[in-house]
Amino acid sequence: MTSGVEGIFGKPIVTQEEMRTRIRELGRQITADYAQKDLILVGILKGAFAFYADLARAIRLPLRMDFMVVSSYTGRSKAAAKIKVLTELTEDIAGRDVLLVEDIVDSGRTIQHLRKKLSAKKPKSIKVCALLNKPARRQVEVVVDYVGFHIPNKFVVGYGLDYQQKYRNLPYLAVLEKVSEEGEPV
Repeated sequence: MTSGVEGIFGKPIVTQEEMRTRIRELGRQITADYAQKDLILVGILKGAFAFYADLARAIRLPLRMDFMVVSSYTGRSKAAAKIKVLTELTEDIAGRDVLLVEDIVDSGRTIQHLRKKLSAKKPKSIKVCALLNKPARRQVEVVVDYVGFHIPNKFVVGYGLDYQQKYRNLPYLAVLEKVSEEGEPV
């Protein structure tokens, strides 16, 4: 008898060890790029929590940490994405170098919205670090400055990413195998 997880997922698309290795590389690059700067790491919750924690430990700089809870969803029209900031920053970012830490950039709409919103607070710079980049789903042009992995247009879960608030705790990334005829996870 197979467990529920084994019945839903195939082979991991990114293993736990591949993530550890790539996050250490990203940490080294960010450490070099932000040496002597006033860095504030902003995690976009809920999806980025696991990546954010591991990335923060891989950056060898004194840095500030903050979080935003952002909800992005689509109604019947996928082009009409609604982005709602549920929790604002608690740190003042004026004059600081901000690094947004995202789980996945697909349509680009959330990052575009956050860059515009945070730019009004007059930071010195805003850059984006995403664990996953899914360019096949891009609807708006955005720059992702640091990318963990480029992935195909598949629905992935694990390592913070969810399906109906489940599977965030998987220690690897997997493709959700069971999908409807419309391409939506079931």
